[in-house]
Amino acid sequence: PSETVQMDKSRVLAFVTRKGSSNSHTAILARTMNIPALINIEYDDSMDGKMAIVDGKSGSLIVEPDADTLKKYQDQKDEELHQRAMLKELKGKTTETKSGHKIHLYANIGSTGDVASVLANDAEGIGLFRSEFIYLEKENYPTEEEQFEVYKRAAVICKNKVLTIRTLDIGGDKDIPYMGLTKESNPFLGYRAIRFCLGRIDVFTTQLRAILRASAYGNIRIMLPLITGVSEVRSVRTILQNVMRELDSKEIPYDKDILLGVMIETPAACMLADILAKEADFFSIGTNDLTQYTIAVDRGNENVAYLYSAFHPAVLRSVKRIIECAKRENIEVGMCGEAAGNPAMIPLLLAFGLDEFSVTASKVLETRKNIASWTMKEAAAVTDTVMGMSPEKEVSAYLSDYIATKMSNGK
Repeated sequence: PSETVQMDKSRVLAFVTRKGSSNSHTAILARTMNIPALINIEYDDSMDGKMAIVDGKSGSLIVEPDADTLKKYQDQKDEELHQRAMLKELKGKTTETKSGHKIHLYANIGSTGDVASVLANDAEGIGLFRSEFIYLEKENYPTEEEQFEVYKRAAVICKNKVLTIRTLDIGGDKDIPYMGLTKESNPFLGYRAIRFCLGRIDVFTTQLRAILRASAYGNIRIMLPLITGVSEVRSVRTILQNVMRELDSKEIPYDKDILLGVMIETPAACMLADILAKEADFFSIGTNDLTQYTIAVDRGNENVAYLYSAFHPAVLRSVKRIIECAKRENIEVGMCGEAAGNPAMIPLLLAFGLDEFSVTASKVLETRKNIASWTMKEAAAVTDTVMGMSPEKEVSAYLSDYIATKMSNGK
């Protein structure tokens, strides 16, 4: 991930890796940056320097394509550009279903450089700012002032649009050498995210101070990753209040009503969602990790990648429960995981009652179009059918066939 985030997007058309999974943070970040990437591809040095086509849709690498293949792909590219141009007609429109049910549509970003793409694609705000990439780009801990300038710049560019900053989510497959994290046999279950932050109060306090100071310049929310219990949220609130008192003593302005939200991305958080909803100001469902932990599949392991699916009935039931718990406490609930931008997932999320969709910037207009193609009644009917199914493949096949038929009928 650290190498991916430092790529100059103006000079990189695509990249290919020999190992990994399409669900890893490297692959997800590539999608956020709108760079086609092939993961776990057979590649040898004899291919170096040769002309190649990277097909991000089919997941294939075509080395030294012939003239017919080149033309076929050029035609596909032209058609895709045409479709994107047509989507621009949705700019300035509200995001709502065919039956008039309004939805918040946000975007996920990894740096302030992505904010321009968020605005260009007419997202209504930022549902996930992955703050760890500020740290990944550095050779030492970023100072409070450096972080403040980044958050402030993003807030100013966004104007009054929502800017949701996820606190430092390091560990797992995101390692930063200068942090001195020990090698762990199971890093995704180890010392990462909120666990690291609560273990390193100095690092965490510096970040919270920077975020609070920046909140005076825009509509900033704070979001906590990998929460597994109420005590973690309460500990963060205590630290936050201490920082607020410090800023008050120095008469430094900040948003005194800043919202503190929780990412629901573990089975523990799902089961405690009814209690966490009383502690948090909002929820955001992180389906990438929620899927990994719920069905015990290492998202970066290519050997078990075939098992990884947000359409697994256990994951769908978890998402439904989380939304229900949020609704009972009248807090907003969004989704910033990859599933939020999946056309087949949209009717289910609408029927469950999701308030906010947060997707990669390049998918914002497409997602707006897909949401507009559903009535709440139709989404509920599809969801009733899906929730009665058990095998994941049955769910995926049904939704794929239904969407294909819907598109062919132009509905």
